[in-house]
Amino acid sequence: MKSLVCKQWEVVDLEKGSPEADRLHSLAERAGKRLHTTVLTRTHRGLKAERVVGVLKVPGCSLEILPKIDGENGRVRDALIRMLAVACDLRIDSGDLAALKTQSDDLLELLARLFAERLLTAVRRGLPRRYVAHEEDLNWLRGRLDMKRQTTRLAARPDLLACRFDELSEDTPLNRVLKAAVGKLTGAVRSAATARLLGELAARFEFVPSSGDPLREPVRLDRTNAAFHDLHQLAQLFLSDEWQSTTAGHRTGFALLFPMEKLFEKFVVHSLRRAFGPRVVHRQRYALKGEIFKLVPDALIDDGAVVLDAKWKLLKHDDEKLGIEPDDVYQMLAYARAWKAERLILLYPQGVGRFERRWKVNDETGCLLDVATVDLGKPDEVVEELRRIVEPVDDAPRVAAQG
Repeated sequence: MKSLVCKQWEVVDLEKGSPEADRLHSLAERAGKRLHTTVLTRTHRGLKAERVVGVLKVPGCSLEILPKIDGENGRVRDALIRMLAVACDLRIDSGDLAALKTQSDDLLELLARLFAERLLTAVRRGLPRRYVAHEEDLNWLRGRLDMKRQTTRLAARPDLLACRFDELSEDTPLNRVLKAAVGKLTGAVRSAATARLLGELAARFEFVPSSGDPLREPVRLDRTNAAFHDLHQLAQLFLSDEWQSTTAGHRTGFALLFPMEKLFEKFVVHSLRRAFGPRVVHRQRYALKGEIFKLVPDALIDDGAVVLDAKWKLLKHDDEKLGIEPDDVYQMLAYARAWKAERLILLYPQGVGRFERRWKVNDETGCLLDVATVDLGKPDEVVEELRRIVEPVDDAPRVAAQG
């Protein structure tokens, strides 16, 4: 299988009109409709990666799209996994990443192996089970006697007892979701070692019924199945593609994709909560009475004294306005008015060197608009960076700074 890697906005090294290019573009179009964004576009040179990161797999070819972050592919892939861990509340530590070959395997292979290893460790201790109510007519009493059924339907059968009892069962919504994820990954991974793990998992879930729509399963996560909480999150990631049951026909591809704008926003908000705890909230208001024109900033800090919005775009160091979109500034001014904010922060990914600037809003409020960047190549340091950005040591006006 041909394995390709590119970063956002780069052109994929595939001959235009080749079967692989056509299959990838077709899969990208289907995935783009579901995600309401563009994954790949055709150019005279081939296929160009757009607003989404992740992996597309079709017969004969796989394409991994990495975020536009400075660094070698292995380092960028490592950073992307760390971002996903924060944004999706997954427990992936440095030891996990050290055990994964982030230099050679693509994102799907890495996450699939992590999922298979963790799930197999968990189910070797036993699958999650729950009590299911049963009604059965037996020769001996089990559980409680159903007097109504005993005196009506079994009135002429004194040899039988109408029993009602609870029995532990592996047929749970959680198990059905995990089984669906195992089944979907089985046909998508190329690693023989991961395929063996998934084969053992399939055998352990053999007697769990299949789900027709695993993303709608009423899963209850509590202390009784705590060991499976992260595994359920990972399973949902794998199943977020359009679900096809085993009877729906042959799959023409597999997509594990994340719109980078949304991933960056989620990563920033979760990192802010790690930095400031309950001081960070997410609320909405409306620009006009009658609940018209919704205002939803990414994060409010200290009841709206500070309003922060994350934007997935590289700033331009040689532009007086930094390449910031006017609509983004107008949006922040609307937030300032709605929450009577003292500070506004537009947060961007770091390009070449750290960049910060401060402007004063042109009105009588004295509100400040700060522009800042965070280095996604070092996601473990972002929490501390956000603390410094939100609570600077001094209030001196900020200027552009090359790192």
